[in-house]
Amino acid sequence: MKYLFAAVLALGTVASFSAAEAAGGCGPGWHRGPYGGCQPNRRAVVVRPAPVVVVRPAAPVVVVRPGRGCPYGTVWRHGRCRAY
Repeated sequence: MKYLFAAVLALGTVASFSAAEAAGGCGPGWHRGPYGGCQPNRRAVVVRPAPVVVVRPAAPVVVVRPGRGCPYGTVWRHGRCRAY
């Protein structure tokens, strides 16, 4: 008898749910807003796949000895080349 009662209770619980109740009582295509009012659902969001990026092997590292920044007879001071 208790199995029958449990089955009827479970079936009644499942049968009482509907789409409108799942949407917060607003009906299909609507949902509850932040202040409790019914608002229409937005359009479907379509996500495009990301483009394929082909990575070439890295170029060889070239080490260059730093050259002189200012011509001979001048020195870098206060943001520009000045004579000394």
